[in-house]
Amino acid sequence: MLLDGIFVLVKGKFIGPDKPGPWANLFYKFNINVFKLGPLFIIFGLLWLTWIFALWTNQSWAFTFGVLLCILTLWYLPIGTLFSIITIAIMLFYRQKIGL
Repeated sequence: MLLDGIFVLVKGKFIGPDKPGPWANLFYKFNINVFKLGPLFIIFGLLWLTWIFALWTNQSWAFTFGVLLCILTLWYLPIGTLFSIITIAIMLFYRQKIGL
């Protein structure tokens, strides 16, 4: 998301096809120009990198932050939604397994 956000700010389009994916329809319903969402993508990309760093360094807030971030990323159909659901499932499984 970070790279896509930077790309759309610089080039005026997202990486990949000229037409954004199904997630864009959610924004079109609210008359939001998806090609102006570069900062949102950059923020989400930085948040995901922060979460990965938190996991890597065993921060106590990593689980809660990860679940919240996954929930906030569900709008990004289909890739973000799929990754978020898989990530939440893995985190819940891992949390139960180690008893956190």
